[in-house]
Formats: sequence, C-alpha cells, structure tokens
Amino acid sequence: VQLQASGGGLVQPGGSLRLSCAPSGQLFGAVGAGWYRQAPGKQPLLIATITNHDFTTYHDSVKGRFTISRDILKNTTFLQMSRLLPEDTAVYYCNSVPAKHPWGQGTLVTVSS
Repeated sequence: VQLQASGGGLVQPGGSLRLSCAPSGQLFGAVGAGWYRQAPGKQPLLIATITNHDFTTYHDSVKGRFTISRDILKNTTFLQMSRLLPEDTAVYYCNSVPAKHPWGQGTLVTVSS
C-alpha cells in the first residue's frame, strides 16, 4: 500500500488546515487508521486514530483541536486541524494503527506568524 498525505502548508497560529490521505489500497490495520506527525529529530507520534467502527481517539496534545474522519466510498482519511499552535509544526503522515505500511511521503505543516 502506497500512502500519500496532502494538504499541508504554512499557516498562522490559530489557523486551520485539512489534511487528506488517499492510499493505494486498504489503509486500516488491526486497530484502525491514524495520523502521525514527526517533528525534527523525533520519532513519529500517533496523534489521531479512527477504527473500523468510526471510534476516534486523540493524543492529549491535539484533543479538542483536531478531528479525524474518513470517506469510505473514496477510501480517504482526513485530519481537520483547528486552533493550530507553533508546536504543531511537523511532517504529518497517515498509516495504519499499528503502523505497518511503508511511511510514504508526508505533508509538511508549518505554524508560524
């Protein structure tokens, strides 16, 4: 499965972005699908998960600000990000949960004034 995340960019603090992930095949793993982010010099961090039953969980750092969702017919997973903070700056990736696919090309989100 090839993973391609898109929708990143430069945004001011407090702004919003919507990321999309349209894999070439089945994204979901044993738990579900998720969005990860990787800050410079750090390991990828799972920040949002959605299960096959559409149950969602979030890392404390994004809870209340980010929303994960999916379009089953389009086989696309989304991450709506609101009230962005400078510490949200990272490369964002989609993958299964637990991550089992090659990471693919992430999308860079830069939050800066």
